[in-house]
Amino acid sequence: MSRTGSRSIGPRVAIVGCGFGGIAAAVKLKKKGVTRFTVFEQSDGPGGTWWDNRYPGCEVDIASHAYSFSFLTYDWSRTHAGQEELQEYAEHVLDRFDVRRHCRFGVRVESATWDESASRYDVRLGDGTVERFDVVISCLGLLSRPRYPEWPGLDEFEGPKFHTARWESEHDLAGKRVAVVGTGSTATQIVPAIAGKVSQLYVFQRQPGWILAKGERDFTARERAMYQRFPILQKLRRLRLFYQFRVMYKGYDLHGKRQQENLRKCREYIRETINDPALRERLTPDYPWGCKRPVLASGFYPALNRPNVELVPHAVTRMTPKGIVDETGTEREIDVLVMATGFHATKFLASMDVRGVGGISIHDTWKDDPKAFMGITVPGYPNFFMLYGPNTNGGFSIIAQLERQAEVAARTVARMRRRGVRAVDTRPEAADRWVRWVDGQLVKHASAMGANCTNYYRSESGRNVTQWPKPHGEYYLLTKALPFVGFVERR
Repeated sequence: MSRTGSRSIGPRVAIVGCGFGGIAAAVKLKKKGVTRFTVFEQSDGPGGTWWDNRYPGCEVDIASHAYSFSFLTYDWSRTHAGQEELQEYAEHVLDRFDVRRHCRFGVRVESATWDESASRYDVRLGDGTVERFDVVISCLGLLSRPRYPEWPGLDEFEGPKFHTARWESEHDLAGKRVAVVGTGSTATQIVPAIAGKVSQLYVFQRQPGWILAKGERDFTARERAMYQRFPILQKLRRLRLFYQFRVMYKGYDLHGKRQQENLRKCREYIRETINDPALRERLTPDYPWGCKRPVLASGFYPALNRPNVELVPHAVTRMTPKGIVDETGTEREIDVLVMATGFHATKFLASMDVRGVGGISIHDTWKDDPKAFMGITVPGYPNFFMLYGPNTNGGFSIIAQLERQAEVAARTVARMRRRGVRAVDTRPEAADRWVRWVDGQLVKHASAMGANCTNYYRSESGRNVTQWPKPHGEYYLLTKALPFVGFVERR
């Protein structure tokens, strides 16, 4: 291709989403000298999941110094940041790296269609307008599309009802009878936050999870001063946190000593915090540690000891105008329904249609079995990158995973500009080898062994399509090396 024209100053890039993935992509592009990019965000501000989720007690369960970008230090107030501080952090990074002027908030991207003759994407926006970009980087996130239950009678329930990701703060829960359905990470934060306000709280548990105390607290003034004065201390703490995860990760091996150690700690935590022996039994899973996502929550078990809180160890089957009915047929009258029922985690790119070579939709290519090379690219979809794509969830801190994926995209775009490359596609054989290797690793993972547990990892095909099977270090090394053998360039 000729080096004259618009591409001589770099490809024009569309970044879809302004959560931490979109912010990482923007910063990494700028660090490579690429400034012709636009960040589209359907919400009115940045933050992604931390913009959407504003329920009481909303807080990250990964330590702040690990759940943050490696390219700057930050004055965190807590060991585990809450929603408001994480939102402030997103705003801070935007301004620190002068990304805000590239952002278009309140703009939804509907589709991206590859134009083979021009080697560009036609990007259709929510208002029907179409803009052309050389490269598209999707940063839609994994936990962005709430999963609503299909209970009979749900529409007829007369009280307020909402999903945790769409919390309706206008409702005063004080003195109300409230049902929280679900006992995953979100529910374990909400329950202790509202238990002291409501008159009665019913917590519906379809299946218990393995839980340990998170150990969250405010940093002392001295700690914050030391971290600010000596930024190296933040980096050392970050390294230590990643090392601790590597040790914990060994627990995913069902035959290793760490599996039994993790189970022992979880059972001990139940005994120490739950007063009623019968309740302890209901809260103890019968599947291996790591079969479903382990939960870190310090306040959940103590909240269940309260006289106005009842754990209902049964699935919900239907709603009535005044109440909620479990699988035993028991109805409990309630005033407010809170659905902590998770997300459509396996529906990648659910809100956007991407069409590659020949006009084929990526959803038709996947056929409910999403696969991607390094979780980032798909053969037949040139110049298209995903952050938080198939089999990239995990590795301890998703922020670290997002950085690695953003680096792959930014390096590729910079190389396109430097070498006059029109398009970069993925070799099908490289993608196939990657998927076979990941599947082979996941066979050894605790999530594959637990016939008695349900998790959000599997697609309709039965494959685990969400989880990364190793700690972060392995992903770091692979994303540095594999693009050189997996990508093919067209000039």
